[in-house]
Amino acid sequence: MEFITTHEALRTHYKQPGDGAVRKQLPTLDHHSKSFIARSPFVLIGTSDDAGNADVTPKGDKPGFVAVLDDTTLAIPDRPGNNRLDTWENLLVNPAIGLLFLIPGMNETLRVNGTARITADETLRTRFAIDGKLPISVLIVTVKAAYMHCAKAFMRSDLWKPDTWPERSSMPTLGEILRDQLALADTAASVDANLDEAYKKTLW
Repeated sequence: MEFITTHEALRTHYKQPGDGAVRKQLPTLDHHSKSFIARSPFVLIGTSDDAGNADVTPKGDKPGFVAVLDDTTLAIPDRPGNNRLDTWENLLVNPAIGLLFLIPGMNETLRVNGTARITADETLRTRFAIDGKLPISVLIVTVKAAYMHCAKAFMRSDLWKPDTWPERSSMPTLGEILRDQLALADTAASVDANLDEAYKKTLW
């Protein structure tokens, strides 16, 4: 198998991007981008460390949980998780970040690229409190590029069409997966029960 290793070789397999595909990239958030973010309950965050090891993490909350502070600044609250901190530790050594915002049922997505820093500022954390519970930290993203992404990936995958979804019972539960991967002595049902209880206590 031969691999493509140069920009020139890569372009022999692809057409040049159209004028609209190039010009749609904006250096700041316009009113359409802000409106999309205000309606989005889910964002994927891409980062990499200083050695180029990549990571993507999902963040989800109520629609509009990512706050637009101004035309070039976003704030993303970080709720309790698994404490691996892969993304956050990446950003300490490499602030480059890529965001992909989704809205359920909408095939188009919003891409935002820029740099990010982490703060535990209590005033800002208080702004994102839910039922008196503050996020552990807040990610401040400086926007360098924002643009809408076309619908082809979602149209090809039929992602939002329930009739194409596999039966959940056809896949193992997370408890079954963790039992096998970690060689746990507990039953899968016990692991699933513990996970459900943890979700109830630490969702926010």
